[in-house]
Amino acid sequence: MTETPGKELTSQLQAWLEAWKTCTQNVLSQVAAQAVAFEIAPEPLPTADSDLWFTIVAGGAVRGEMSLRLPSTSGMRMAQKFLGEIEPAKEITAEHKEGLEELLRQIAGLAATALAPTAGGEIQFHVAASSAPSWSSASTTCFRAPDNTDDPVRFEIQISAALASALQPRVEQPPAAKPAPAPAPSAASSSSARYGRLLDVGLDVKLRFGTRRMVLRDVLALSAGLVVELDSQLRQPVDLLLDGRVIAQGEVVIVDGKYGLRVTDIPDPASPI
Repeated sequence: MTETPGKELTSQLQAWLEAWKTCTQNVLSQVAAQAVAFEIAPEPLPTADSDLWFTIVAGGAVRGEMSLRLPSTSGMRMAQKFLGEIEPAKEITAEHKEGLEELLRQIAGLAATALAPTAGGEIQFHVAASSAPSWSSASTTCFRAPDNTDDPVRFEIQISAALASALQPRVEQPPAAKPAPAPAPSAASSSSARYGRLLDVGLDVKLRFGTRRMVLRDVLALSAGLVVELDSQLRQPVDLLLDGRVIAQGEVVIVDGKYGLRVTDIPDPASPI
């Protein structure tokens, strides 16, 4: 593994990377109908403009980002194994890239299951093709799968500082000293304990694109195909409502075929929207 100078990998981060390597081996071995084994590459992968980048966002018990980089030849070989192509391809195609992305989703699904026990809860991974990450890497690990060619299958995993920090508290800690007697609960701590009981209560939130005031005559005249114009402009932020109150604003995105909200602003509760 190659890592940021002056920093050692935590045991939890090592287990995280080892799980991704094992799951990649298992999925590739299954689709290729032969054993595929990756080893730690002693040197970092050279960079090229043709490299393929994927962003993997972790959610659930552990949150953060990681990126996966492959040389285009490695990505093409992995895609060919997944698509069942026997004849070597001269260059990577759009079909290869789609197959590679689906292959990585299957690896991510297996990794989410494998990492859940050590992460302390369910993990979800969202995989998407991307460009090089804008964040600096807290850890970089390279893997290499020897084969019969001069250019073996290789890939690189970079861990963001946010993900490394999310994994840090889960490292084994030295035995703690004997705890001191707990102080008598104050009014503030009692209040926090009461609030803690409410944190798992489910609340319904609504996304508001805009509003319009209509007279009853117009409401009764509504029919299929009629367009109702709202008061919001096309690029105006949409509102996220909780019990009719605006708690956030942002822009609409599409995530796995569903509407979502990318939050861009959290209004100050003291000031009206």
